[in-house]
Amino acid sequence: MPPKKKAAEEEISGAEKIARFGRVKNNLKMGLVGLPNVGKSSLFNLLTDQAVPAENFPFCTIDPSDAKCPVPDQRFKYLCDLYNPPSKVPAVLTVTDIAGLIKGAAEGAGLGNAFLSHIAAVDGIYHVIRCFEDDAVVHVDDSIDAVRDLETIQSELCLKDVELATACYELAYNEARKKQAIARAAQPKGMDALDAVHTKIMEALEESKPIGQAEWTAGEVETIKDHYQLITTKPIIYLPNLSKRDYCRKKNKWLPKIKEWVDAHGGGTIIPVSVEFEQEHWDLTTAGEEAQAEFRETCKTDYCNGEGPPIKGTLPRIIKTGYKVLNMINYFTAGDTEVRAWTIYKGTLAPGAAGVIHTDFERGFIKAETCAFEDFKALCGGRPSMAGCKDAGKYRQEGRNYVVQDGDMMLFQFNVTGAKKK
Repeated sequence: MPPKKKAAEEEISGAEKIARFGRVKNNLKMGLVGLPNVGKSSLFNLLTDQAVPAENFPFCTIDPSDAKCPVPDQRFKYLCDLYNPPSKVPAVLTVTDIAGLIKGAAEGAGLGNAFLSHIAAVDGIYHVIRCFEDDAVVHVDDSIDAVRDLETIQSELCLKDVELATACYELAYNEARKKQAIARAAQPKGMDALDAVHTKIMEALEESKPIGQAEWTAGEVETIKDHYQLITTKPIIYLPNLSKRDYCRKKNKWLPKIKEWVDAHGGGTIIPVSVEFEQEHWDLTTAGEEAQAEFRETCKTDYCNGEGPPIKGTLPRIIKTGYKVLNMINYFTAGDTEVRAWTIYKGTLAPGAAGVIHTDFERGFIKAETCAFEDFKALCGGRPSMAGCKDAGKYRQEGRNYVVQDGDMMLFQFNVTGAKKK
């Protein structure tokens, strides 16, 4: 059985633990990772509605492909329907399609070193795992074994991190010697904390345990962020790729084994997907929603005897979960000419959020006028107006220290006088 839906919030919370190591930026990337021919490029095409080659042979994708996926958000849709502006700009998630890894990639097998550098350039990982049988699609290891494939990918990432951690550790020591003006062979002072953290890092990696899933104190996290650039600090979302039949009936022999493996290796979010189902469903887009609904009902009849809950795709959940595990939230600006969802890193202060619109907004920040989306929806009376929120005392003025919340509706006041100081 796949992971229970009620555990979704706990899974995201666990992934947010890894976000402690992430970059504080407003434009972060998720990368699709896996062995060759597991469905990465086909899934990428579906997520981004692009035509990336998805041929049936290893290393079809050599250079990574980037695309921006609109983040499904009912709040944004509500505002667009309410204001009906000529410009509607949703939040987006940047997704990168990375070529398939194979065993030995950390030592350069296949195109390993290039692929691992591509993984290092993203901020989170979608790990696609093949769980479907299809003789027409070759497997790089000639058989389907999801747990073996998980072990291969994680082992390669950890082996690469051993190399990266060693280089970062040596660099930190060299910089300390230079700062303290001592000889290259001398022992610099004040390195005890780094030594302790490095020992823990190497122990975890030797056990093929991602650094982001290990237990760290706040001080250790800061040490890692200050001195290390590691692949396995990135949040991972596991995507078992099932056949259409298994996806519709929610059964596959590898799902419980994948869940057991993930739990034993630090935990993580698991979202079963079927590229086969999603592709056939997407191909009916031009035929209209009725044709897609008929397709879903046919699948329910064929694979579930017409019983159980409605069958639906999982692409929106994949995008939204990727957005959340990167610690990204969005606020809204809404008016007659445009409704836009602006992406910011969770914990951003009001001036920084204003700066996403334009640097002048941050430089000349005066105040922010804001209300929560839920308050606006409850009090607007179906009209594109803040009057109801103001009357109810829900429309507030906030200063420089206000932490912008997910779903805030914002209006910034700013003033930039004269030229910027050089």
